[in-house]
Amino acid sequence: MIVVATADFELYHEAVAELRNRGVDFTTIEPGDPLPERTAVVIAAPDDDVGDSDVSRVTATGEEARRAVDEALAMLRGGSGRTIIGVDPGTRPGIAVLSGETIVAAFHVPLADAVSVIEREANDAIDPLVRIGDGARLQGARIINDLHEIPVELVDETGTTPYLGTGARGMGDVLAAVNIAQMEGEPIESREITPTDGELQRIKSRSREESEDNRTIDEALARRVAAGELDISEALDEHRERDS
Repeated sequence: MIVVATADFELYHEAVAELRNRGVDFTTIEPGDPLPERTAVVIAAPDDDVGDSDVSRVTATGEEARRAVDEALAMLRGGSGRTIIGVDPGTRPGIAVLSGETIVAAFHVPLADAVSVIEREANDAIDPLVRIGDGARLQGARIINDLHEIPVELVDETGTTPYLGTGARGMGDVLAAVNIAQMEGEPIESREITPTDGELQRIKSRSREESEDNRTIDEALARRVAAGELDISEALDEHRERDS
């Protein structure tokens, strides 16, 4: 059982809310009170006195409550506690966060938001590692090249997208990210991709689809989009400025 033993109001409030949202068995006590017999992990602030027992302790501030709960759950379930972030790249990457073998968070976000989500989840995590699939080469390279100070592995994502039954529409990218997180890859610091003619054509087609005036960007702008220098909206704006 997890015990929250803290005089820090913010940590108490945030940790209790997080534990309740996850349906976890827990209790709360005042710092210095005897720990219940079934205590396995204690969540406490740096200044809280929880005694000298052999029970595992997770120390956190109020802002770190979710990370503390993730770590406590990993300890409770016997996991290594390492945070691995799996990424299924694409225009809306699937992102899965594992603490040990436990999935603690999942996201399906626009490409422009992917790096900030990954960095936020890796912040203060236990030995974080990002594993990213090798498909969707252009989007994957953009994520890899924008990540700094977090180790990254490139994973062969063949077969990582599961069959989706009735009612599971939209879950494929996130489930693939979970599978990617569980597979070892090759360490990588950057990835340079030369876009194929087909990839450039898809970018140009997307620009026409997203344009309100049936505008298609040229190849030079498409290459800049492929390199991550511009997004489609910015490329369209630049194309309009040239014509004005």
